[in-house]
Amino acid sequence: MRILAADQFQLKREVEYGTPEQNEAVRQIVAAVQKEGDAALLRYTEQFDGVRLEAGSLRVPEEEIQAAYDRVDAEFLTAIREAAVNIRAFHEKQMRKSWMDLQPDGTMLGQILRPLKRVGLYVPGGKAAYPSSVLMNVIPAQVAGVPEIVMVTPPSTGGKEGIDPYILVTAAEAGVKEMYRVGGAQAVAALAYGTASIPPVDKICGPGNIYVALAKRLVFGAVSIDSIAGPSEIIVLADDSADPAYVAADLLSQAEHDEMASAILITPSKKLAETVAAEVEKQLAVLPREAIARRSIDDYGAILTVSSLEEGIAVVNRLAPEHLEVMTEDPMRYLGMIENAGAIFLGPYSSEPVGDYFAGPNHIIPTNGTARFSSPVNVDDFLKKSSLIYYSKEALMASGEKIMTLARHEGLEGHARAVEIRLERERIKD
Repeated sequence: MRILAADQFQLKREVEYGTPEQNEAVRQIVAAVQKEGDAALLRYTEQFDGVRLEAGSLRVPEEEIQAAYDRVDAEFLTAIREAAVNIRAFHEKQMRKSWMDLQPDGTMLGQILRPLKRVGLYVPGGKAAYPSSVLMNVIPAQVAGVPEIVMVTPPSTGGKEGIDPYILVTAAEAGVKEMYRVGGAQAVAALAYGTASIPPVDKICGPGNIYVALAKRLVFGAVSIDSIAGPSEIIVLADDSADPAYVAADLLSQAEHDEMASAILITPSKKLAETVAAEVEKQLAVLPREAIARRSIDDYGAILTVSSLEEGIAVVNRLAPEHLEVMTEDPMRYLGMIENAGAIFLGPYSSEPVGDYFAGPNHIIPTNGTARFSSPVNVDDFLKKSSLIYYSKEALMASGEKIMTLARHEGLEGHARAVEIRLERERIKD
């Protein structure tokens, strides 16, 4: 890994807008699904996935889901069930309640929280299967009270025939009853606008390739979307107390995601910097996804040297990473100084995969430096809020003149008169 002074490094993360050709292809696909419905889904599934489906076969039948249980390891089933318990317990603590505030003058203000009615989860089927992401999307929606959760995923996973059984089993364990074998931009369009087989949803969540990302951007407004996620990121802030092998392993745990992932060590210790650089090379040589991780390390990885941990935290806040590990002698000491990070892992035993899979917090976390202003997926993402306003006669009479002043200041006479007519009539009555 290259070793640089912190002021020499700038991580540039451009939001992917796709090529003109990709954008045009997505527009055509979305328009075709809007117009033709299931017929377009079947045509594109054969064209892009090489799978010919019959009308009425888009939905995954219950017997196929149950059959998938026979193809997964018992150890996986035990682990995914315990992970689901942890994830649910964490997200249940986020749940808020509707509230109302009644004042002595008869004014009542409040906020009503209601779950979205129907949410669509996109599960990719390209390079690999990620069952853990199914839990991270479904469980917060369930905790929020969403009554209908539907999953779409390509009819083949990782180039192999059929949907990965681990995806089907995880979705079933999470409580998803409605699953469809369709992927790509056409699946996003179906979720957004509906077809004969797939009713439309209120929100679309889940990662995907560039065509999925562009389709989500295109349909936003007709439905809500979660985000346009970028490549994964990790920063490890460490001092001399850190184990170089642990640091290297955690950097590579993110670098193996894809070639554009970013893994960065920030340290005031020149000795640790040099030792970790050597350890990364040692571990890379035996990593199954070496080619992907090496490209990530070479293009987007770095070891940044700083004069102090305080300077290191300033760099962290500037980069606003998706994942931040603090491996220092006293990690709690610096927690209050960290302002911008999607998820913070404290101490040598809180490796990033602990959060990815098992601890409970959501692993769908803001990327591209957006941790400056956004948050991990949480229960609030699946709730909508309505404001409640009730004014008594006394409250309106007391505040009406001020309301009219503000309305007329903005040149909205109709607004002012809507209040004025009430004031005049109530004064006549009195």
